[in-house]
Amino acid sequence: MKTKVGKTELELIQGDITEMDTDAIVNAANAALKMGGGVAGAILRKGGWEIQEECDRIGGTYVGGAVITTGGKLKAKYVIHAVGPRMGEGDEDRKLRDATRNALRVADEHGLKSIALPAISTGIFGFPMDRAAEIMLKTTLDYLKEGQTGLERVVYVLWGDDAYKTFEATLQKLLSEQETQ
Repeated sequence: MKTKVGKTELELIQGDITEMDTDAIVNAANAALKMGGGVAGAILRKGGWEIQEECDRIGGTYVGGAVITTGGKLKAKYVIHAVGPRMGEGDEDRKLRDATRNALRVADEHGLKSIALPAISTGIFGFPMDRAAEIMLKTTLDYLKEGQTGLERVVYVLWGDDAYKTFEATLQKLLSEQETQ
């Protein structure tokens, strides 16, 4: 599914984020920036240890924050590590909003034109997929509508049919709500 928000193309695809040929891909990171399982593990296996070594030099970031490293051997030149919340830690919605917005902001600060994001916090961090889709897509739409971005393409890369269908239904709902405003 594709739509245009201002001058930016927003796209949803089902697939493997490590295969994306965007300027940056987003890693659903932990605050220590230790890459082990899930999206982070897949990025590390394909991109190489230089990504983890750069994370170690950075040393970590806060929940809701985002930092950028090399993309190593990935097609993407950079990895933006966005730290989403674990369910149960409190104030999860705001933290996921912040992680999404900060990933987009870091891309803009580095002059990037394209970024690919996963469904942050929905794996081992236990965030419900429908809630994540609502928060992440609304945050992205709001960010792009502000018109201050240089991003030309934002892609949500969703793992599995259920995740894709959830994000697709949510994006359609958000777009139709905007049309009635």
